[in-house]
Amino acid sequence: MIISGWLLALIIIIVIAFIVLVVWLTLRTYRQKVSAGREGLVGRIAVVKTALEPTGVVLAEGERWTATLDKGRAEPEEEVIITKVAGLKLYVTRKE
Repeated sequence: MIISGWLLALIIIIVIAFIVLVVWLTLRTYRQKVSAGREGLVGRIAVVKTALEPTGVVLAEGERWTATLDKGRAEPEEEVIITKVAGLKLYVTRKE
């Protein structure tokens, strides 16, 4: 069975295009910022549920977390910014 030169060239072009697409999508995925897990919480907004003086409870991404405020006091329903995650504890600062 003889394969036409045009057909062979078309198959090669399609395979190369597919490989380039897979490599491009893979590289794009690796360059994206982490958006899940603990690492993704840093820089996000949390809502104070129990007064932070300096430790209390906040709601971040729909989950309740123990949090420590860097300085001062934060009242319930106030928004704070997550600065660090250590184990199951968040460190937060008041939103300016």
